[in-house]
Amino acid sequence: MNLGRTVLAQVMDYLDPDTFERIVRTHDNGQRTYRFTCREQFLCMAFAQLTGRESLRDIETCLRTFSGALYHSGLHSKVSRSTLAHANEHRAWEISRAVALHLIARARLLYRDEKFLEQIDGAIYALDGTIIDLCLSLCPWATGANHQKTSAGVKLHTQFSVQAHLPVFARVSEANVNDVRFLDELTFDPGAFYVLDRGFLDFARLYKIDQAGAFFVIRGKRALRFTRLTSHAVDKATGVIADQTIRLLVRHSVEQYPDCLRRIRYTDHELERSFVFLTNNFLLEPFTVAELYRARWQVELFFKWIKQHLRIKAFYGTTRNAVYTQIWIALAVFVLVAIVKKDLKLEQSLYTILQILSLTLFEKAPINQVLTQTQLPIEQLADSNQLPLFTL
Repeated sequence: MNLGRTVLAQVMDYLDPDTFERIVRTHDNGQRTYRFTCREQFLCMAFAQLTGRESLRDIETCLRTFSGALYHSGLHSKVSRSTLAHANEHRAWEISRAVALHLIARARLLYRDEKFLEQIDGAIYALDGTIIDLCLSLCPWATGANHQKTSAGVKLHTQFSVQAHLPVFARVSEANVNDVRFLDELTFDPGAFYVLDRGFLDFARLYKIDQAGAFFVIRGKRALRFTRLTSHAVDKATGVIADQTIRLLVRHSVEQYPDCLRRIRYTDHELERSFVFLTNNFLLEPFTVAELYRARWQVELFFKWIKQHLRIKAFYGTTRNAVYTQIWIALAVFVLVAIVKKDLKLEQSLYTILQILSLTLFEKAPINQVLTQTQLPIEQLADSNQLPLFTL
């Protein structure tokens, strides 16, 4: 029964309290903010993400406006901006990361039966990173993407499930960290496909994917030196220009990847561009390989979506701990909404669900009733230019 419980409390029920406390005990750095618990901090920050609060003062004002509903939402302490700021700056950001990764693992199980291409039974992952810009004067600890120290930022690296439209692993680092180093933190699933941009082109790491029994599809660089072993017949009407079996020529590259590779040249007539793909899969149709790489665009749409709809472009604190905490909680909230959508079997997009929640968090009604019976003109008023990724 949800009688007397707010929608916000029901959303938070999808994050098991016992699991949350175990995470806190594992990563607790001994920082205490009076009686303001870690779960209350997470709840306040989740509220800020769901409702698009602009600042700590904004969070404080809005929560005090709903003071009568806070206790039934799980907030038993008086929330002030100084208390929340202290918690964000001093409580270990690893707590938020562990919570987000726990929710990601749970969502991954819920969405595991989704399909993308009928020809592929294994999982399909798109890997990429995006830079989140920061103010250099306020965040001097954050090294920018260039080496001139004239900018500041952090980078969000993501392993994105194409079938589930969800991240399955993520990492936050300084902006000057090369994308290819993200591969060192991954465990590759046998039979899975990893779709990569050419920034990840490192033959030693690609060979690790191959040796793990997984497959990769990556854009090749123009300067790649190779010898052609075999050319296969292609249907040029599909846009495939060449399908070749090759071997690398440069000694250092051969040492890193001693086996053969498959090289596919493809022309996208819509974009009027040509692409060269490298893969270690020799069984798929060449056009399917091109379709696999096209799916990598979904991770780009994911980055655009979270930057547009969640608070990761403007920050409530300027320390590394506060910035990392906010980014990880934003990811946790995104996945939490995706879990709610799947568990309640909702047909609305994540954008629509997010908009409904932003207006009804402190209503005392069953969440399934709020999300299925609330008659809001969101579908009609939504911008036609909204990204289509999350119309699941």
